[in-house]
Amino acid sequence: MTGPGRAIPKSSLIERIVAAAPGPLVLDVGVGTGIVARQFQAAGCQVLGVDPDARLAEFARHSGVEVEVSTFEAWETAGRKFDAVVSGESWHWVDPVAGAAKAAEVLRPGGRLAVFWNTGQPPAGLDEAFAEVYRRVLPESLVARLGRRSIEEAHSAMCAKAADGMRATGAFDEPEQWRFEWAQSYTRDEWLDALQTSGGAIPESQLVDLLEGVGDAIDGVGGSFTMNYVTFVVSAVRHS
Repeated sequence: MTGPGRAIPKSSLIERIVAAAPGPLVLDVGVGTGIVARQFQAAGCQVLGVDPDARLAEFARHSGVEVEVSTFEAWETAGRKFDAVVSGESWHWVDPVAGAAKAAEVLRPGGRLAVFWNTGQPPAGLDEAFAEVYRRVLPESLVARLGRRSIEEAHSAMCAKAADGMRATGAFDEPEQWRFEWAQSYTRDEWLDALQTSGGAIPESQLVDLLEGVGDAIDGVGGSFTMNYVTFVVSAVRHS
């Protein structure tokens, strides 16, 4: 089971990337609604987002994030340089070699590329209730088609593909793989808000049905729950 949006461990991962970068300038690839970008801003960074979805970009702008609309591969760098390039829940939409090469182009020597994905597990009982809603409303989704073990394996495969792309450029030190385990509690409304803001690719009618079904499932366990997450990270440093 995966969580909605681009939720991330709110301190450890952000702090590790910020501490490892040579400065505060961050490029967020696939910025979406700005969830990751705002956490880097809160840590004192200056963030620019890139996203191909104009609707999500406008949402992020309204939350205070500067965004340019483009795929990352076609994005015009205009000679700009950054201390970190990050991508939360989005790098699988980017060509792993072309994307790593573009990141190397815009990173200062010693700058860091960090891409990451989450796997989330609701408590026993609610996990199956969620899965049943997805099987009914979105039968082709990862949540509907795979169990927890297979989802973790899928994330591991994405990490391996990302690492291979970084290696292929010849521009980075050997990629590192990090793992963060953490938990976050949600009320019904908080979880549905997160689902709604991350549902850009879901047709409106299906999104309405998904929100109704998931909301009923959360009501069935008392209106709130705790999600246990694992965040898988691949990170590499641009050669000096």
